[in-house]
Amino acid sequence: MEILGKLYEMTAFGELLHNPGSIVMILISFLLLYLGIKKRYEPLLLVPIAFGVLLANFPGGNMAVVSSYADKSIADMTLIHIAGEYGIMNMLYYALIKTGLLPPLIFMGVGAMTDFGPMLRNLRLAFFGAAAQLGIFIVLISAVAIGFSLKEAGALGIIGGADGPTAIYTAIILAPHLLGPIAIAAYSYMALVPVIIPFIVKLFVSEKELKINMKEQERMYPSTTKIKDLHRVKIIFPIVLVVMVSLLVPSAVPLIGLLMFGNLIKEIGSDTNRLFVAASETIMNAATIFLGLCIGGTMSAESFLNSQTLMIVVGGFLAFSISVAGGIFAVKIANMFSKKKINPLIGATGLSAVPMASRVANELALKYDPQNHLLQYAMSSNISGVIGSAVAAGVLISFLS
Repeated sequence: MEILGKLYEMTAFGELLHNPGSIVMILISFLLLYLGIKKRYEPLLLVPIAFGVLLANFPGGNMAVVSSYADKSIADMTLIHIAGEYGIMNMLYYALIKTGLLPPLIFMGVGAMTDFGPMLRNLRLAFFGAAAQLGIFIVLISAVAIGFSLKEAGALGIIGGADGPTAIYTAIILAPHLLGPIAIAAYSYMALVPVIIPFIVKLFVSEKELKINMKEQERMYPSTTKIKDLHRVKIIFPIVLVVMVSLLVPSAVPLIGLLMFGNLIKEIGSDTNRLFVAASETIMNAATIFLGLCIGGTMSAESFLNSQTLMIVVGGFLAFSISVAGGIFAVKIANMFSKKKINPLIGATGLSAVPMASRVANELALKYDPQNHLLQYAMSSNISGVIGSAVAAGVLISFLS
């Protein structure tokens, strides 16, 4: 009986029975795994996050991340001591996440996989990528009004930029104790872009506006400015943008700088092909794995199962929806002062969910007019949204950190 008793104590059954919150989190991890594997909702990050949640909530595994808010002594420890006392997940978290290393590395990979050509060919449409950041600041103000601190509100509002790495980077700096729910909300709503954009469009855009054909508008009102050497412009653009951002919003440089570096090594071509492959594949994939697992590790029952998490989920949805609506109304205002009309769907893609938002907008346009292919125009706004959300994050970090 003594041996049986020790065997039982060795297992996690007793602790789980005394801590039902852990059982709830394990069930949540199964749900996230189902959404990532079966429904294919952002599987590249949602599957590692879900598995991290699973590992963190089994008692005795020592895989849950201990917040420096809960134990202030951990912030003064070396990585070796953290690994020995708190486990390898805490070592990875404090080395890779707390330092803010992984989100910029992922941005470098995003830059290497991004073509700024559509935006450079339609620069006037890039403005709507800035207008679609409206939800960030409206939700920030609203979050402060209901009791969040300024830093927490900033980390919550950035979900409206629809950019997972940007939301994570901002949360790491402004409100690391909210990292888990913010990451889940950000990536969940990015996965739900095919649902959210049509819903907002149906509320605010008329059928007549949805039928605005961008190619017909180009034929009726051709652009007077043509880019003669697009390849050269695509090489110069990331360098010039980094200089401008470094001067105006220095705190956005870790994100914008590596985004533009990744894009530059792509555009140079064969001379930097090895760097491009490393940024877009090797480094990107490794960073995504560790980022997901570490975020999942922060989502223990004690840190996740509370009313604040629910408010973050609701606030994130509002930020996301307001950002879509902000881009739509920016187009409506522009159309009031221009003969050359713009389809409001282009404003709806001012989010940073590239290229999913553009594909959704193109499918909606084709539904109302089979000849209305606006993917390349939507990508202009969509790509500028990546830059816009990173700059907005830099502004928030500058003012609030």
